Amino acid sequence: MKPFAVQKVLGLLLMLFSLSLIPPVLVSLGYRDGTVLPFLIAFALIASTGLLILLPVLRRKDELRLRDGFLVVVLFWTVLGLSGSLPFILAGKPHLSVTDAVFESISGLTTTGATVILGIDELPPSILYYRQQLQWLGGMGIIVLAVAVLPMLGIGGMQLYRAETPGPIKDSKLTPRITETAKALWYIYLGLTIACIIAYRIAGMPLFDAVGHAFSTVAIGGFSTHDASIGFFDNTAIEMVAVVFMLLSGVNFALHFMAWNRRSPAVYLHDSEFRFYFFLMSASSVVVTLALYYTDTYWWSEAFTQGLFQVVSIGTTTGFTTAEFYIWPPFLQILLLFASFVGGCAGSTGGGIKVIRFLLLIKQGLREIARLIHPSAQMPVRMGSKIVNHRVVDAIWGFFSLYVASFTVMYLALAATGIDLLTSFSAVAACINNLGPGLARVGASYADLHDPAKWILCFAMLLGRLEIFTLLVLLSPAFWRR
Repeated sequence: MKPFAVQKVLGLLLMLFSLSLIPPVLVSLGYRDGTVLPFLIAFALIASTGLLILLPVLRRKDELRLRDGFLVVVLFWTVLGLSGSLPFILAGKPHLSVTDAVFESISGLTTTGATVILGIDELPPSILYYRQQLQWLGGMGIIVLAVAVLPMLGIGGMQLYRAETPGPIKDSKLTPRITETAKALWYIYLGLTIACIIAYRIAGMPLFDAVGHAFSTVAIGGFSTHDASIGFFDNTAIEMVAVVFMLLSGVNFALHFMAWNRRSPAVYLHDSEFRFYFFLMSASSVVVTLALYYTDTYWWSEAFTQGLFQVVSIGTTTGFTTAEFYIWPPFLQILLLFASFVGGCAGSTGGGIKVIRFLLLIKQGLREIARLIHPSAQMPVRMGSKIVNHRVVDAIWGFFSLYVASFTVMYLALAATGIDLLTSFSAVAACINNLGPGLARVGASYADLHDPAKWILCFAMLLGRLEIFTLLVLLSPAFWRR
């Protein structure tokens, strides 16, 4: 363990995050909403804390190891969640307790989109912008941004990158240097965001809303500048723009990079995970559309648009809504919630278990069935034409078992606090999958839950964002042995 290296990186990252409070100050000045002071105080507190952490170790040259990278990532997301709550605590509106402020901050940074705020339409523009920006920064991961823009993190950058980036396959780099890889990912992320803003504007969304919703769409976040979410605009064109960019953001960003680099959309069609992802979204949309029509919930055209939007939004774990899906027929509620367990592709901004993991689990299951018939046959698991290393398959089984165990423990803990079983189940599912909206009492908001439940769900959001292993590895005694 290199405590001074960890301390140095943590201080630098906190100072970097403090700069993200400058844009809300500018928004506040532009709209004259009276929230400049809370953001300036929060900026000063976070920046000074980062500086105090950094100064004692500024001249040290310790290198980060992979073990240190895990510690930095967990510490940073935890500290960041606490620091990000300061503007909510200091601002006069909304009036949030410390628990609610931390919950909102962690929900934004982990791109969960679960909110405890009622009356979003009445919030100051700077607070509305800040919520959306939190999700945008959390989408690709501010640590990957730091690796891209801070040369002093070049040493040990791979350790941070591997600890931060989601998905089961983390060793492949898009470019020879890790800083160039991080930059490439952020260029794609920024490009998608700008394209989304333009598309929303063309579809008829006001500029402020377009920027805020583009941040949330590309980050697969789900926060909105309105209580009614995307449904506020009652505009099919806006909904279809959201569908397109949610689908794109749920795809592995490395795939976007390769498609752009080769100038060939055929790259997507050759990828097994993308094909399975597209199949799941298409099949689920057809099932939900038919169910909405035959249960007399909507007529054909509305059944299609509502079904498609909700499937893509919940399936990619974005969490935007255009209808109160939590009062739809029970079969559809459960189907949509289960879709969030799959989530987006590995290497995307989506949450959930990830498409590639489900695909490999299916392939492994089929292989075990085949082995019962041909016990002596050598049957490797393949992704396309490539054989998947058995260690990857073992890691996926380990991830899945830890996911189920963690889910069960938090579900029981939430139920033990007195919350009904459906609310407990859906709240844990929505938070560990970084989805946001759940069922029953957490369909529209989490404001009704008591404080112990909110802290449990904060842990669930961090666990989901850090892909289980990154957080739970710190709880292993082996991690702390020399």
